[in-house]
Amino acid sequence: MRRCIGLDVHREFAEVAIWEQGVVRLAGRIETTPEALSLFAESLCDQDEVALEATCNTHAIARLLERHVGRVVVSNPMKTRAIAEAKVKTDKVDAQVLAQLLAAGFLPSVWLADEETQALRRQVARRAHIVRQRTRLKNRVQAILHRNLLPADERQAVEALLRQLDFHAEELKLIDAALAQVALARAEVKRLMTIPGVDATVALSIVAAVGDFDRFRSPDKLVSYLGLNPRVRQSGSHPAVHGRITKQGRAHARGMLVEAAFAAARVPGPLRAFYERVRGRRGMQIAIVATARKLAVLCWQLISKGEDYAYQRPSLTAKKLRALELRAGTPSRRGRKGAAGAYSLREVRARENALAEQGELVYRHLVADWQAKRPAKAGAGAATGERL
Repeated sequence: MRRCIGLDVHREFAEVAIWEQGVVRLAGRIETTPEALSLFAESLCDQDEVALEATCNTHAIARLLERHVGRVVVSNPMKTRAIAEAKVKTDKVDAQVLAQLLAAGFLPSVWLADEETQALRRQVARRAHIVRQRTRLKNRVQAILHRNLLPADERQAVEALLRQLDFHAEELKLIDAALAQVALARAEVKRLMTIPGVDATVALSIVAAVGDFDRFRSPDKLVSYLGLNPRVRQSGSHPAVHGRITKQGRAHARGMLVEAAFAAARVPGPLRAFYERVRGRRGMQIAIVATARKLAVLCWQLISKGEDYAYQRPSLTAKKLRALELRAGTPSRRGRKGAAGAYSLREVRARENALAEQGELVYRHLVADWQAKRPAKAGAGAATGERL
């Protein structure tokens, strides 16, 4: 007999509600300790279904329960409006609503990452935390040095901050070495590094956030997952109004794409042509975000089709990979030039830049032809070409 179990999870306990034959009943509380959760999991059968909201310890609880039940659904709290907008909101009510929505098939779920992806996400988050700590310490040192006079106590403060910076530098070196080994073993990371502006750090952040690219049916789904799509409001006969980006999803990966967009906009290629076209109409900030969105679409296309970026600079890609190998601990080959050595030759860089500029020119002509063939606009703005 089918049972749907709702868990309203907190740090210390979880409220349990069970739906069975159209009736929901409360089953009390359980502690969120490994022992209590294991005992609770043993009381379930392989035909039961469990629903819980995404929170700090959801992943560990879901992994423990999925070995004992037929299905575990992790609900997206942003979309569970029946709970978020309830007039009466308690732990018991939330657990009951989760069980009812799961039984009716109306529970919006999120993807449950595998252990490898979870481990990569933790490593990427740890590196980002170390970088933020180093930036904070550097800002404090600069704030002290900007003052003209340095009393003895401030000199001691600077020395203490410098010792902390040295410690975080060693920690960053260790985490970078571990992440470099992961990157060298992931084909999708090396494929994304063929894009200008995307280094190993950016590629790892994207792969850690996305996990399995095949779960997105189209690049627009990936863009929405990363929160780079604009908000849209439309009702009745009124036209749709587009606003700022939603900024939902994993903020770190979105920030990495924006940083990559800044770098890609400075080098020749179709991405720079796209950035300049949008900047001429909408300004620099919107153009950068639009370029970040274009990078997300490009990442989906490259991984889905199993192809490298067509307008890559081979010597620069080889240089990125060699730097990644050295960071991972590969022995140095002094005196022996490999594929990465071509990047130091001026004629090689000039030839690759010329090819990238040719691709940029092709993109500009393509856009110009597309705009010329676009149907004429109707309405008051058709005569002047201005936006309605």
